[in-house]
Amino acid sequence: SLEYIDICEEKIRNNNLPMKLVDVQLEENGKKIVFVFYAEDRVDFRNLVKELAQALHMRIEMRQIGARDDAKTVGALGPCGLETCCSKHLRQFESISISMAKHQGLAPNPAKLTGMCGKLKCCLSYEHEVYNEYRKDLPKIGLSVSTPHGSGKIAGHNILKRECTVKFFGGGECRCPCEQCNP
Repeated sequence: SLEYIDICEEKIRNNNLPMKLVDVQLEENGKKIVFVFYAEDRVDFRNLVKELAQALHMRIEMRQIGARDDAKTVGALGPCGLETCCSKHLRQFESISISMAKHQGLAPNPAKLTGMCGKLKCCLSYEHEVYNEYRKDLPKIGLSVSTPHGSGKIAGHNILKRECTVKFFGGGECRCPCEQCNP
């Protein structure tokens, strides 16, 4: 199958196609070959298929996969030091948004939020529901409150510690347990 990979990669280069060959699979007792490739956008590979069919004398199928599937196929270690979730146990990929990171109090820093595939990390979705549940009982940002330290407005939260950051009306701020913030 290395021979098939070399032939396909050469023809991809010759046709200047924006795609990366990921896998090759022989099917139907060697009568059909499936080339699995990754590309960001749709690729017109009709000419490539004709050239491969002429060179290999087999039926040719091209199968496009996405960035997350590519990372799953290749496999890697994530920034947590463990094998990436996509290559270890994920079978389907959920939609992940930057709002999930914001709800968890994470800075919108692409370098820290991006997985090995170049997309938002799948693990952002794992804790999303927990953060939404914890956030329900917290006083809203901007709410005027009185605390044992003085009166002010809620400026932020540490959701897991259940702490509020309160900016005092007279200047300054403090962190205190949310249950001590009374409207």
